[in-house]
Amino acid sequence: MGKRGRACVVVLGDLGRSPRMQYHALSLARQASLQVDIVAYGGSIPHEAVLSHPSIHIHTMAQPRFINLLPKLLYPVTLFLKAFIQFTMLLWFLFVKVPAPDIFLVQNPPSVPTLIAVKWASSWRRAAFVVDWHNFGYTLLALSLGRNNVFVSLYRWFEKHYGKMATGSLCVTKAMQHELEQNWGISAKVLYDQPPEFFRPALLEERHELFCRVKKDLCHPIGVYDIISRELENQELNETLFTTKVNDEISLKQNRPALVVSSTSWTPDENFGILLEAAVMYDRRVAARSQGSDTAEQHVYPNLLFIITGKGPEKEMYEEKIKRLNLKHVAFRTMWLSAEDYPLLLGSADLGVCLHTSSSGLDLPMKVVDMFGCGLPVCSVSYSCIQELVKDGKNGLLFSSSSELADQLLILFKGFPENCDALMSLKAGAMETGSSGRWATEWEDCAKPLITQVVSQNAD
Repeated sequence: MGKRGRACVVVLGDLGRSPRMQYHALSLARQASLQVDIVAYGGSIPHEAVLSHPSIHIHTMAQPRFINLLPKLLYPVTLFLKAFIQFTMLLWFLFVKVPAPDIFLVQNPPSVPTLIAVKWASSWRRAAFVVDWHNFGYTLLALSLGRNNVFVSLYRWFEKHYGKMATGSLCVTKAMQHELEQNWGISAKVLYDQPPEFFRPALLEERHELFCRVKKDLCHPIGVYDIISRELENQELNETLFTTKVNDEISLKQNRPALVVSSTSWTPDENFGILLEAAVMYDRRVAARSQGSDTAEQHVYPNLLFIITGKGPEKEMYEEKIKRLNLKHVAFRTMWLSAEDYPLLLGSADLGVCLHTSSSGLDLPMKVVDMFGCGLPVCSVSYSCIQELVKDGKNGLLFSSSSELADQLLILFKGFPENCDALMSLKAGAMETGSSGRWATEWEDCAKPLITQVVSQNAD
């Protein structure tokens, strides 16, 4: 494909936290047989499959961290200075450091200065220029500045102007495809997020080994001594919270807590307060139902362990809120997992929760795709296009308030772990969704024809 046999993937962000662009790089190398250069920021460690592939070469840019130390009063100046430094750095990498490619594939957002720099580089190096629209950058900026802010309007103009200059476009939903075509004059091909092969249900042995590895993280509660802390104190060496090993045979504990996983970037477009309020409601209702009832009735509802993964600006604020909760049947843990352990956690959990609401209302949460790949059903916040992914009552449930989520937790975990028919039904639906499509197949059918076409046209 192409005369140079080379592609450049551009991510103005932490590559380790940009899974879709990592998957693009793998597909370009594996399925298009190209040498792939990735230009991105460092930070989190990418997946081992990316790091070990001989045809993938990562070029790490330094982040201008000193800008974050400037006072908030200088915010307009900070925005301009940050964009200028990023623009200069991108030009250096794309014009000089990276070998000339046949195609630039760039993640959007961020749009400024990425789209401008990549457009200039593609013209200079006579390469095709494809934008992968994950969301709209101006809507993310509007979360902090407001939709009517002049900087938001200017950002939107740049995003639309330079987005239209691309030789090809991909996007994540049909709703976004329609918006791009009708209001932006951009024709985009839908490339749905699909889980790669390493997102799958975890084997019992893998679960046991994972929980042994993270036992130290589970031992450290957020602020208070809780139900999980007490249980861990009394454990034998051959057991974890969820599994036990006897004579090399591993089994799941019958009295284990239910494991609920939520992955978050701790940003304003995810209202984590909804989950905290739902957890408090679940805790109080279970406590009220267990008072005065017999022992069998007390065990109808399990204790819940919420493991929240991810990094982001609002993490510390919510951890402080968690410290002030006085919960008897619910516990929280926050952690950051490696790219290899994260799929194992999803494949070992009982339920996923997604709080993503989308700044544009037009993108879908990739975390839910990963959960379905692991056969994990999801409770997700309802918004305009989420039903392109979550089929309410089939592979997950949709909620609009904390009380709805609390009701769903009670319905799904009643009779856990053996007699929770509603949860098992959703799990079967999630397994079906996860097995119906994989990234490599979706990329081969949707992205590869577009990339082949624009590279061929650009070479003529």
